[in-house]
Amino acid sequence: MQVTETLNEGLKRGYKMMLTAQELDDKVMAKLKDAQPDIEMKGFRKGKVPLPLLKKQFGQRVLGEAMQEAVDGAMSQHFEDKGERPAAEPTVKMTNEEWKEGDDVEVEMTYEALPDIPEVDLSQIKVERMVVKAGETEVNEALDNLASSAQDFKDRKAGAKAKDGDQVVFDFVGRVDGEAFEGGSAEDYPLVLGSNSFIPGFEEQLVGAKADEETVVTVSFPDDYQAPHLAGKEAEFTCTVKAVKKPVPAEVNDELAEKYGAESLDALKEQIAERLEAEYAGAARAVLKRRVLDQMDKLVSFDLPPSMVEAEAKQIAHQLWHEDNPEVQGHDHPEVEPTDEHNTLAERRVRLGLLLADLGQKAEVEVTDQEMTQAVMEQARQYPGQERQFFEFVQQNPQMRQQLRAPIFEDKVIDHVAAQAEVTEKEVSKEDLEKEVEALED
Repeated sequence: MQVTETLNEGLKRGYKMMLTAQELDDKVMAKLKDAQPDIEMKGFRKGKVPLPLLKKQFGQRVLGEAMQEAVDGAMSQHFEDKGERPAAEPTVKMTNEEWKEGDDVEVEMTYEALPDIPEVDLSQIKVERMVVKAGETEVNEALDNLASSAQDFKDRKAGAKAKDGDQVVFDFVGRVDGEAFEGGSAEDYPLVLGSNSFIPGFEEQLVGAKADEETVVTVSFPDDYQAPHLAGKEAEFTCTVKAVKKPVPAEVNDELAEKYGAESLDALKEQIAERLEAEYAGAARAVLKRRVLDQMDKLVSFDLPPSMVEAEAKQIAHQLWHEDNPEVQGHDHPEVEPTDEHNTLAERRVRLGLLLADLGQKAEVEVTDQEMTQAVMEQARQYPGQERQFFEFVQQNPQMRQQLRAPIFEDKVIDHVAAQAEVTEKEVSKEDLEKEVEALED
């Protein structure tokens, strides 16, 4: 196939490819000849059908396939010879739209080439890694939060009325049509008002109850209640309140530590300190990553594929518009035009994305199957009860797998860059780290 260059401006490329009628016919005949041994036709033994007859019978069917293979082969050979990679799928179309069998095939191919990425001296990058130690104040604050979560209940003063959030200890007997029903009775049952653990409307009627008093609660079982013989029916519960207790934080002691699986309070404090410092390290890594990317952005300059920048700018503008208009859930809104700020940010993202991809390829950075499985499991947790369906969706969706793979690959490339950069550690306060993390969102 003859290939002629028609456009070469920046990264934009255009080529005219011509497949002569004879070349196409030769490809058709070659495919028919390959298939000939397996073809049977009335009046001929298997494999003995003459090629002219095969062409008459199957030529039209083979023609399109031969044409597509010729164009695909010419494109692959072109990219191999040129050493270029397209930024996106090339646009390919026939220019002789009134083509008929016997005519030459003229095809136009246009695309944007990925740029050549210049070499980068990563040792020029100099950044600080923020280090935050978990101090006594932070550990005690976390302990207080744990104590609040593991709250205890203490008796209110005699005659005090139950409030929302209080624990009511009571006996109850439930009746439908005057008859007690199975599972509708209990003694010394501890119920936290507002926990929504009972039938809708039940707990609200116990607000204001006092110890040593009896009250009748009337509710209707939901129509979809799990016990069909009770669904939709009205029930009366005779409740005898024995105690009204207010919530109080659990005491910070060894007993609290045991509730959270630690052997002692000191052991729990050590666990908290380790967890806090792991959280600080994660936040500090995000800051380090931004600082590395900022310096990398200043070290390189190369042409960017306009279509990639335009697509990225539109995506940024669209995402930010939805953040400013959270009430709009769908995408049936006027088109959002990117601003100069969006275009500048898009250029940075595309430039760094291409640079990281190039560095990762040269460093042979790979995302392992184990890392992908872990990423899928973390995402699947967002769909409780539907984990299996999510796994199947990911397996059948290459685009989704790429979305999960991309951030893992990027983080590993950043680690590769940081390993070659000059990284110093600086111990800072929790507040200093928080300010830097907040600045990332600006």
